[in-house]
Amino acid sequence: MLNFFKNIEGDKAIWAVVALLALFSFLPVYSASSNLVYVVGHGTTSGHLVKHAFLLFLGFGIIYGVHKIPVHFFKGLSLIAMPIVLVLLIFTLAQGTTVDGANASRWIRLPLVGITFQTSNLAAVVLMIYVARYLTKIKDDDITFKESILPLWMPVFFVIVLILPANFSTAAIIFSMVLLLCFLGGYPIKYLLGIVGTGLLCLTLFVLTAKAAPDLFPNRVDTWISRIENFANPEDTEADYQIERAKIAVVSGGIVGKGAGKSVQKNFLPQSSSDFIYAIIVEEYGLVGGFVLMFFYLLLLFRIVVVANGSRSVFGKLLVLGVGLPIVFQALINMAVAVELFPVTGQTLPLISSGGTSSWMTCLAIGIILSASRKSEILKKNEHEIDDTNPLEVLSGQL
Repeated sequence: MLNFFKNIEGDKAIWAVVALLALFSFLPVYSASSNLVYVVGHGTTSGHLVKHAFLLFLGFGIIYGVHKIPVHFFKGLSLIAMPIVLVLLIFTLAQGTTVDGANASRWIRLPLVGITFQTSNLAAVVLMIYVARYLTKIKDDDITFKESILPLWMPVFFVIVLILPANFSTAAIIFSMVLLLCFLGGYPIKYLLGIVGTGLLCLTLFVLTAKAAPDLFPNRVDTWISRIENFANPEDTEADYQIERAKIAVVSGGIVGKGAGKSVQKNFLPQSSSDFIYAIIVEEYGLVGGFVLMFFYLLLLFRIVVVANGSRSVFGKLLVLGVGLPIVFQALINMAVAVELFPVTGQTLPLISSGGTSSWMTCLAIGIILSASRKSEILKKNEHEIDDTNPLEVLSGQL
């Protein structure tokens, strides 16, 4: 065991934050899983807890394995993974309509293990690495928009288009994060404004097409529109059931909460162990627990920025920001939805919500960040060793 901890490298604060979030997740997941057992009639609370532990165990295995990979390897891996991701997205979109009674246009089922896998989460991580690689490549060039269409925007376009019909919120987050990374990477702002305009135009055309031919994308566009309308409408309707239950949970939690496992709304709130788990956390641990959890995500954001700033290469800086910022951004969106500061999106709370794909892809991103911090530590250590053996310093010390 001691040898294992000796082999853990990279930013120790990130390791600590991720471990604390993962350990804490067992409490709300175990509590909220009672909804699946007694209301939905699926499995047992102990079974869901064991499954969550197994998924997190694999997730930390991903972190450990990935953080040992030299950071520059991810440049080539993104080129290999991008075509694979596009094929997976096409397959996911083209497959059957349901998995266990739910819309299956977001998931594919892994053979043998029987676990469903959301390909858009993998696509998001791979695309951010790919964009970081391209921005590093052109950092010293006066790039024109025409020159960047094929190598940069075409992959982005295909990923967004393949995710959009089934998952608007994920597509919007990926698009926003790509724009932010391009801005941080020095891509001309005038071109980014053109991309934003083009993106809005394409979204409008997609909505109009879906409205004109509803059989192509059944219920999806109507769902988006109804969620936005319900968010904008100050009056409560039947469609506001989820968010109303979430707000009841938040209000009833008070300052210090009802206590672990004592949530009432978990029995009425759909997706209480995933999309709305933050509401259950606030109900059980109060505003204190909610703010402490938010603090840890902001601490993670701070350490991500520190690691990016400490990276010696442009690719390392952009890579860390590209895969790290979406984690915190998604967490803040999940929290905002629970208190009705944002329309319902279906985004989970990273490292807390139950579910394998989201946790694994978050762990993949964390592993990449730790790989970059590990390289920075190695470079600093080597420089320190060189300074210690500097002949001039040795001579001056003898004198």
